[in-house]
Amino acid sequence: MIQPLLVLFLFAQAPYDYQRQGENAFREGRFAESVAAFDKVIALLPEQAPQHWQRGISLYYAGRFADCKAQFELHRTVNPEDFENAAWHMLCAVRVDGFKEAQKKLIPIREDGRVPMRELHALWKGDGTIDRVLKAAGNSKSAVFYANLYLALFEEARGNREAVIPYAKRANDLAPSDYMGDVARVHFQTLKAPARR
Repeated sequence: MIQPLLVLFLFAQAPYDYQRQGENAFREGRFAESVAAFDKVIALLPEQAPQHWQRGISLYYAGRFADCKAQFELHRTVNPEDFENAAWHMLCAVRVDGFKEAQKKLIPIREDGRVPMRELHALWKGDGTIDRVLKAAGNSKSAVFYANLYLALFEEARGNREAVIPYAKRANDLAPSDYMGDVARVHFQTLKAPARR
């Protein structure tokens, strides 16, 4: 007979195991499997649903744009001043509502102090320029990485595939060893093999 303490231990480990499975599936381009694993995390820890931005990104790549949009609306309740949340929400909204309508409804951000998030937000809103984003990023490897990642995604949202590739390649080349670095690497791979989406 399994001891009650062992059952508790196994249950406690399950969300973290599913989280790792979801992250690994995402890195390998298995987006539907990634979402399914993240859904298991949320089933076990429903209070964590608003925090789960990784699930939203996997939903985008899985082509579940309405669900993706809803995930980032939920994430806004716990992270209201994050440009990245606004960007991913808009990316999903573009696929549901079209670029102009999604741009009108871009989540407002006032206090994301990371460079160059304010300039990126202005660009996505229609009030900024690519030159301002790149100038703000300067020579900081991290800022240049984020600038290029979100310029690639912005051009994708606009349907400008030729402009996506150089930004995506630069983001891929500068990608850090973290989850957003994984996103840059995955995005670049999807451009080379769009059937994976």
